[in-house]
Amino acid sequence: MKQSSSITGFHAHVYFDETTIGQARSLCEQAARQFGVQMGRVHEKNVGPHPRWSCQLAASPEQFARLLPWLALNHEGLIVFAHPETGDALADHRDHGIWLGAGLALDLSIFS
Repeated sequence: MKQSSSITGFHAHVYFDETTIGQARSLCEQAARQFGVQMGRVHEKNVGPHPRWSCQLAASPEQFARLLPWLALNHEGLIVFAHPETGDALADHRDHGIWLGAGLALDLSIFS
């Protein structure tokens, strides 16, 4: 298992559907403005291992230390999946994930 010192960054994936896309976009835009994190595309399809439409927030470890508590208090019913970036994508998603809201099954077959 990799040591925490090998974490180069974090991703937070905000999940949404056709009824919550505006809420998710607003949350991600606010996070990008407030914390200086990089906001990815707002995907209106499942991408990678993610079981729902999503938008990614990419953060440094320092940014993530401030972002995660804010997301915990402001995700307002949206599911958020966060994980470290260590260079081991399978372990990052399977073993090191953090869920805000309900946990969902990821499609880990893409890492095989």
